[in-house]
Amino acid sequence: MFAERQYWQEVADRFVKENVTVKPNRGNIISSDGKLMASSLPEYRIYMDFMSGERDEKKRKKDQARRDSLLKANLDSICIGLHKIFPDQSVAHFKAHLKKGRQAKSRNYLIYPKRISYIQYKEVKRLPVFCLNPYKGGFKGLAFNQRKKPFGSLGSRTLGDVYADTAKGAKNGIELAFDTLLKGRDGLTHRQKVMNKYLNIVDKAPVDGCDLITTLDVGMQDICEKALVDKLKELNASVGVVVLMEVATGEVKAIVNMMKANDGEYYEMRNNAISDMLEPGSTFKTASIMVALEDGKITPDYIVDTGNGQKPMHGRVMKDHNWHRGGYGKLTVTEILGVSSNVGTSTIIDNFYSGNPQKFVDGLKRMSIDQPLRLQIAGEGKPNIRGPKERYFAKTTLPWMSIGYETQVPPINILTFYNAIANNGVAVRPKFVKAAMKDGEIIKEFNTEVINPKICSDKTLTQIREILQKVVSEGLAKPAGSKQFHVSGKTGTAQISQGAAGYKTGRTNYLVSFCGYFPSEAPKYSMIVSIQKPGLPASGGLMAGSVFSKIAERVYAKDLRLPLAYAIDTNAVVIPDVKVGEMKETRRCSKN
Repeated sequence: MFAERQYWQEVADRFVKENVTVKPNRGNIISSDGKLMASSLPEYRIYMDFMSGERDEKKRKKDQARRDSLLKANLDSICIGLHKIFPDQSVAHFKAHLKKGRQAKSRNYLIYPKRISYIQYKEVKRLPVFCLNPYKGGFKGLAFNQRKKPFGSLGSRTLGDVYADTAKGAKNGIELAFDTLLKGRDGLTHRQKVMNKYLNIVDKAPVDGCDLITTLDVGMQDICEKALVDKLKELNASVGVVVLMEVATGEVKAIVNMMKANDGEYYEMRNNAISDMLEPGSTFKTASIMVALEDGKITPDYIVDTGNGQKPMHGRVMKDHNWHRGGYGKLTVTEILGVSSNVGTSTIIDNFYSGNPQKFVDGLKRMSIDQPLRLQIAGEGKPNIRGPKERYFAKTTLPWMSIGYETQVPPINILTFYNAIANNGVAVRPKFVKAAMKDGEIIKEFNTEVINPKICSDKTLTQIREILQKVVSEGLAKPAGSKQFHVSGKTGTAQISQGAAGYKTGRTNYLVSFCGYFPSEAPKYSMIVSIQKPGLPASGGLMAGSVFSKIAERVYAKDLRLPLAYAIDTNAVVIPDVKVGEMKETRRCSKN
């Protein structure tokens, strides 16, 4: 008895095929307002098996005759149907193509050369013969999970991509950073022959990936992308960045990274907002002035004589943008930031810190502007703020560092610093994903993380917030303002160094930017707009500031919630109260 069992077990084993890995469905990426931003949608290749699979010769001949007869009788209908679904191929082409496959006795003949959508696949499945069981008709489809982004370029680089070969996993962005949660766990099956047919037997069911709820808002993302691209086209700029962040939580509501391609159009190619290591220019002056305020070296009313806009400093000449018009003369600290005076800012820092540059650098570090953010997504640049003990720290380094040169800070780090000013001195880590969800339930939340609980004293915070509001209301940043609410922030304009070649090789490129927050009295959002453009003119206020203003007004209007008492029934006629006047005249007017 035992011997027979062993024999039949060996027979059964010959009909079992090796284990096959079953891939789970990858999780979706969803916006904060509930819209699908990235999902795995099936695509198909369609094939035809023209030959009978019967093992018995008599049965095979009979089944083959049935198959051939069925195909011949329905060939015209099939080809007409295929042409309607795929108009790029004619009826005659499909007819000749299918006949060729039958003549070749193909078991796995590709009907259409491209992958098709799920809807197209369902339409093909309704055609004669193709609607039958694969063992009777021969039609079969091979499914591929293709990652799709329903909103196209919106946040594309931040969402990330996955490789076509699923074994390689994700490439970048949120897809890569949260790959473990998104991809799920593989299942396992084996194929076993049962009644002359191979069936898939599940050994371990696959576990689908989790869905991710991002902080991104599709509406705000669309507003930011359109406003930025319009300005990039106007300026013929090469790169543009916008990051919009919620002040209290650090949630990134929109992030746009646009680069000009060879065809003249703008696309999301890399995450410039987190990776670009550029000298920030005048947006850095706010940090320099805050160090001096915090150390008690100056007050907002402290006066600096900027002279004619040119000042020799350690063998070089520091210049203001209006030096050729005679400069600004005497300015208060508030006015220095308002007109973005290079001479004023560098004079303050050089006068008070040239004897101890480390104290200035320590002041910057105290505000965490030099710290890596350890973002949820990979690829961030590490801020480079040199100290006096490091290589190439010369006497000119300190004054030029104070105006945003000789440092490299990614745009998102500058934004995080300004966001802390808006957030009562609390620096929070920018956040892109706020929760993971499985079967409609939250299984993991990503809470707001505090980087620095207090970047400066309350006194310094009050002073700098008043200054930044005046920069927009009275200074060069007026284009960033709004008639509907107050905006605070700082402009930035800087020449872009061409690596070892410096600033004077060929045509000069400029970085124009504006970083700030709104509304000034109770900040809800902070934002940075950064544009890289060739040649002059270059103005952070006019170019980046105008983009900031347009986005801020539209986001503010989107968020606007009027009291219920303001609601009016459009079908009703409302007559205002009458407090004084003739009663008879009033009644007559009311009737009319």
